[in-house]
This record gives sequence, structure tokens and C-alpha cells, in this order.
Amino acid sequence: MTAVEAKKVPDNLARDLVLKALYSVMDPEIPSVSIVDLGMLHDISIDGSRVEISLIPTFLGCPALDIIKGNTEKALMALGEFTEVDVRFIYNQIWTTDRVTEEGRLRLKEFGIAPPPRELKDGGWEVDCPFCGSPYTTLDNIFGPAACRSILYCRSCKNPFEAMKPVSNLM
Repeated sequence: MTAVEAKKVPDNLARDLVLKALYSVMDPEIPSVSIVDLGMLHDISIDGSRVEISLIPTFLGCPALDIIKGNTEKALMALGEFTEVDVRFIYNQIWTTDRVTEEGRLRLKEFGIAPPPRELKDGGWEVDCPFCGSPYTTLDNIFGPAACRSILYCRSCKNPFEAMKPVSNLM
């Protein structure tokens, strides 16, 4: 489809196409979770044959941002609907683990990473083991392989595992 023809595509259809393409862009460090399900998508703006995507980084120092940007641009250009794709990271919004969708939480668990923990009434938090589901887990190391993850240990199935760190805008 040419750029002229792309202008004829209704905005709602173009938006659906863009969103579908964004669901195919996976987090490079967790390839089972899309950037949409991870809660990084902030906004989609379409103007004829131009699309602008605003993403919220999970952490400011995330080393995968350039890869995410490149993969997003490739996925949108592959649609053949747009002649210009602009992917921007916005820093005036804070990403929190509350943004991870239910589908994202399932995909994290399938990958062996415990989803963001649930907060308990006493202000603490509890992480279930992604392998056996037991809440009988302990924090082994706050520092995991990425800034957004920690290492925990399951006392039920005896497996170490990664867990998403709880990130809240209440901090």
C-alpha cells in the first residue's frame, strides 16, 4: 500500500493494526512478554502515513531501550501503512508494576519470572513461586540480572527464581 492509499485507511482500523503490531514487539530480556503487556505503551498518534508511539521505560537506565525502539520501528514499518514511524520514550510518566496486564503476568510466570508481587495489608509484599505457586518464598538477593528483577528462593520446591521488583508511584 502506498502512502497515499494509507491516508484512506480509517483511523480506528489503522490504530488496531498498530496495536496488533505492538503486541508482536517483545521485551528483549523477557521474550515472552510484549511491550504492551509489560505496560510500556503510553500513546499512539496517527496522522495519515505517519505514526508516533510514546513508550514509558520500565527503568531509566534500561539497556534494552534502543533495541525496543528499533524493534518497534521495524514492526510498524512492516505493516506497509506508514512512511514515517517515530518512537519516543517519555520520562514525565512513571512506569509502575501495576501497568503489567493480566496477560503479561501470565507470560512472565510461564517464562519462570514471578510477576510483580501483591501488597499485603501490613504494607509488606508476597511473591508466589512461578514454578509451584507456593507463597513460601524468601528474598535471596535484591539485585537480579536486570534492574527490574530480584532473585528469590522457593522453600517448597527448592528452586531459585527471578521476580519483578515491586515499583509503585507511592515511593
